[in-house]
Amino acid sequence: MDKTYKVVMVKHGETTWKNMELISGWFDPTLTRTGEEDARTAGKALMDADFKFDIAYTSALGRAQRTLALVLSEIGQDDIPIEKTWRLNGRHCGDLTGQVKPIAVVRYGEAQMANWRRSFDVPPPRMNQEHAFYSHILKNTRYASWPDLHEFPMCESLKLTFARTLPYWNEVIVPQIKEGKHILIVAHGSSLRAIIQHLDQISDEEILGLKIPAGVPFVYELDEELKPVENWQFEVPR
Repeated sequence: MDKTYKVVMVKHGETTWKNMELISGWFDPTLTRTGEEDARTAGKALMDADFKFDIAYTSALGRAQRTLALVLSEIGQDDIPIEKTWRLNGRHCGDLTGQVKPIAVVRYGEAQMANWRRSFDVPPPRMNQEHAFYSHILKNTRYASWPDLHEFPMCESLKLTFARTLPYWNEVIVPQIKEGKHILIVAHGSSLRAIIQHLDQISDEEILGLKIPAGVPFVYELDEELKPVENWQFEVPR
C-alpha cells in the first residue's frame, strides 16, 4: 500500500466581535462561550477518532491559540510542540478593522464593501497611524521578533494573505509532513484557504466561495507527492 500522510486543520472558534458584527482582522477578540464549546467538541471528535499529533501550528492571534489549547486538552496532548507564526494569521483588514459591518456598508456602499471583502486581489484601505488600533496591533509584543517592519502589512487582499502563508507551508510544515509527523493546524479562514487552494489546485474564483465552519476539524490525506488522495470534514454536534 502506498504511503500517505494526514493533516488536520481547524478554523478558530466564534469570537465576541463576530457576535457584535465587528471586523477583526489582526485585532484579537476572545472566543465566545460557543466558540470555546465548539473547540472542545472538535477535540473530543478527534480523540474519538484516535487522532494523535506530533506537532501543532497556529497563528500569532489568541483566538486561534485558545482554540488549539482547548482541542489539545480534550485529546490529552497539551504537551506537544506548538509553533506560532504571523504567517498563519487571518487577513489584515486594514482601515476596516474595528468597524461595525452594517455601518461600514452604509459608509462605503454595499458594492465597495463586497469588492474589498469578497474579491481575491483587492485590498481594503490601509490602516494608518491615526487608526484606533494601529499601535495596539503594530506594537504588540507578540510581533516583537517578527514580522520585520518592512513585511508588516497595513492591509491585505486574499492574494496577499496567501502569498505570505504558502511559504510557511512549503518551507516549515511540508518538511515535517515528509518526516512522517502527524500535523494539526489551527488558524483562520483566509490562511487555511491558502493551504486548501494550494493542495486542491482550485481557481481564485472557487476559493472565494469556500466556506470553512468554525471549530470543525477537516482532514487531508496526501500521497507521497503531497497530492490529495481524499479529504473529509468531521460531523460534530452543534
